Amino acid sequence: MSFVCGISGEPTEDPVVSPVSGHIFDRRLIVKYITENGTDPISHTELSEDTLVSLKTGGTGSAPRNVSGTSIPSLLKMLQDEWDTVMLNSFSLRQQLQIARQELSHSLYQHDAACRVIARLSKELTAAREALSTLKPHTSSRVEDDVSIEETDEQQGLSEAILAKLEEKSKSLTADRKQRGKNLPEGLAKAEEFSGIKQTASHTGIHSTGTPGITALDIRGNLSLTGGIDKTVVLYDYEKEQVVQTYKGHNKKITAVVLHPDGETAISASADSHIRVWNSNDSSSKAVIDVHQAPVTDISLNASGDYILSGSDDSFWAFSDIRSGKSLCKVSVEPGSQIAVHCIEFHPDGLIFGTGAADAVVKIWDLKNQNIAASFPGHTAAVRSIAFSENGYYLATGSEDGEVKLWDLRKLKNLKTFTNEEKQPINTLSFDMTGTYLGIGGQKVQVLHVKTWNEVASLSDHSGPVTGVKFGENARSLVTCSIDKSLRVFSI
Repeated sequence: MSFVCGISGEPTEDPVVSPVSGHIFDRRLIVKYITENGTDPISHTELSEDTLVSLKTGGTGSAPRNVSGTSIPSLLKMLQDEWDTVMLNSFSLRQQLQIARQELSHSLYQHDAACRVIARLSKELTAAREALSTLKPHTSSRVEDDVSIEETDEQQGLSEAILAKLEEKSKSLTADRKQRGKNLPEGLAKAEEFSGIKQTASHTGIHSTGTPGITALDIRGNLSLTGGIDKTVVLYDYEKEQVVQTYKGHNKKITAVVLHPDGETAISASADSHIRVWNSNDSSSKAVIDVHQAPVTDISLNASGDYILSGSDDSFWAFSDIRSGKSLCKVSVEPGSQIAVHCIEFHPDGLIFGTGAADAVVKIWDLKNQNIAASFPGHTAAVRSIAFSENGYYLATGSEDGEVKLWDLRKLKNLKTFTNEEKQPINTLSFDMTGTYLGIGGQKVQVLHVKTWNEVASLSDHSGPVTGVKFGENARSLVTCSIDKSLRVFSI
């Protein structure tokens, strides 16, 4: 007689009975269980090895013989049955494997499809966000071709307080300018001294060397503000040869920069259609003016220091508050047409400004009523640069075919015309603070004496087109920049 173990379900070799549960176990297994757990495996009641009761079995104690395995035919039958079982099991496994493969293939296909949908939705979301960021809350949803932008746009407009502020500033500047115009500074450079002007410094590590090219320049004292093709704006002390601050945030090349008279505020325009206002103490922009739908080509700071004028390839100019980052008005230079505005600058008194555009016409605008006060046709190619003399009487413009014209704002006519030999585009123009000299940036740097219209200096140190020319104090120094990624200082 044999007993079956309550743990393994197999015949026991040394059967014992548990007095707690009454079940029979193989001594070897129950002893191990009691050692690990200390309880009966059936009733989970406390149990010790000493309380187990051994059972005696009759016979020899050998395992019973399988009757079916006593002959060769029986053994063959057992092997055949075992083979059939193995084959059936193998067939079942193959079926399950095929089903698993199909399910895995379907899951992978669903995963791939889900990834594609997620990628497409992410792309659409990014595009929607970009489109939303370019929406203008101050513009109407529809503009008719034959209606001017002033009639259709819901602009904040120029309030009486703003106009009064601008007029007050204009009057004080006009009085100061008349007083300064009576006597030129004693230290002002003389025309014959420009023959001895020489390069005193060259800085080439301001912007990225991987994406070379400085595209814009402004200076205040010994500080220069430059913008480059590398999408960055850099405030640099060129006397100490030290970078004061690097501004990053634009997505495309910088087209124009302005350094505020306070020496701490910087303003930049970019081909990404945005204007950003920066502070020298922070590398992130404190205001973003998003008023244009195309690259911003030029900006000009109002004499009050609170407002910025901008021109764009979208054929509009805009007047915006740099403190709040909001646009006050936006006007088309030619309603019903798409004429890119290439350059724009405030008159020193801050109430009128000039624009140069792709139609080769220079226009003078009255800021108070946003109307054209005068037009100067005469260029034969797109006007690329513009500059007002500090005395307020003269306007210089440069075109794409290398022609520079001097206009008299009092008589509204062209006084002088200068054409460079290379007939290369005039990228930048700048008067000194007295209006005595005009700096021209084209393929090289040229300095003209305004009254005689004679060239007093020609500098070919740059290896690429010149994009910025600024006079130092009393015109005794000249700071220039170029696509050759260098900032150069020339001194008399």
